[in-house]
Amino acid sequence: MIDRTVTDPAAAVAGITDGATVMIGGFGRAGQPVELIDALIAHGAGDLTIVNNNAGNGDTGLAALLAAGRVRRIVCSFPRQHDSWVFDGLYGAGRIELELVPQGNLAERIRAAGAGIGAFYSPTGAGTQLAEGRETREIDGRTYLLEYPIRADFALISALKADRWGNLVYRETARNFGPIMATAATTTIAQVDEVVPLGSLDPEAVVTPGIFVDRVVAVGARPWLQDGASAGGVDVEGRPLMVAAGGRADR
Repeated sequence: MIDRTVTDPAAAVAGITDGATVMIGGFGRAGQPVELIDALIAHGAGDLTIVNNNAGNGDTGLAALLAAGRVRRIVCSFPRQHDSWVFDGLYGAGRIELELVPQGNLAERIRAAGAGIGAFYSPTGAGTQLAEGRETREIDGRTYLLEYPIRADFALISALKADRWGNLVYRETARNFGPIMATAATTTIAQVDEVVPLGSLDPEAVVTPGIFVDRVVAVGARPWLQDGASAGGVDVEGRPLMVAAGGRADR
């Protein structure tokens, strides 16, 4: 019997080793697997390379992992925003390495890894500092940079529902990088609000088939995935982040 569910987030992240490359889903707070990140902090693995769209918000989730000193290097598109003070402090002190990748290239490099593509050419970044020392090629009169796939040892992603086979259904914006990260990692770990019986998920709604998922953990309904309070963090004036009922923030 196939059953990819595990009992709790601690069991889900067991086996993540020092020096591992870990993809973490999320677009800012939307779709960030906070419970898995907290479990990873408690687990203790360090010297990690993290692949994420951002470099943490406020003091929770990914930012807390950085603050714990567990991350040696981060690969991301938007390392700085108004509430990225944890990353800002670490980078300014030379305590973390950064590989800056334009967002489209980041997504395509991850997707290429899952699709088995050896490399591809992209025009994004050509003629900028990101192109220094890189292989280029002119195609139809336009300069392209050679980009290589990004693979990971582990992917931590968030979805709304799963069955015990690991089929995943996402919730709106929370979907973001989860589907492509699931295909690009050796071990994919998903946290969900609930695990439902086999046959409960509409096959047309399943975005990530269970063949790409190794572990699933149910963490219960999460306020940051529902209308109402967002998960952690503060605004630029230090006030807790909230959205009005019926709002669409941080899904």
